[in-house]
Amino acid sequence: MYDWCIAAADKPYALWLMGMVSFAESSFFPIPPDVMLVPMSLARPQKAWLYATVCTVTSVAGGVVGYAIGALLYDSLGQWLINLYGYGDKVEAFRAGYAEYGAWIILLKGLTPIPYKLVTITSGFAGYDLVAFVLLSLVARGGRFFIVAILLNRYGTWIRGVIEERLGLWVALGAGVLVLGFIIAVRLF
Repeated sequence: MYDWCIAAADKPYALWLMGMVSFAESSFFPIPPDVMLVPMSLARPQKAWLYATVCTVTSVAGGVVGYAIGALLYDSLGQWLINLYGYGDKVEAFRAGYAEYGAWIILLKGLTPIPYKLVTITSGFAGYDLVAFVLLSLVARGGRFFIVAILLNRYGTWIRGVIEERLGLWVALGAGVLVLGFIIAVRLF
């Protein structure tokens, strides 16, 4: 997949595909856009800012869809998605936390490897203010993607060499971080 993403960075559809992954990840898809953002930014470090912008905008747009799932479809689709990821019994505690800590929850969880779709669906279900949700999502998701862009823009050539030298190790670490994100989400919910 890494090689495909590096090769696809020059293709006209790569940006669209990354945007679709970012959009879907915020509402229902289990794979984060980093699987495309990082290799594409490594292939073309000068475009890391564009890639981070696309990931931010599409992630927030997907977050609004996730919010709508929670607000309008929780009893059917939203609850099914939450149960699919094994968090059904913890939604009420998370919902109660929104009354006091909603802004912090959105900001902190938007910056972490915790699946963001859980935040978006629960935000809609909890009735969190939509405008505040969008603004906080822009800050959190933008922060996450632009930190990656800054690092890859500045150190991309060096990082690419290090990654390609030990690709198996980095894939294993990336998978571990993703699994850790799910474990943390289970523990926190």
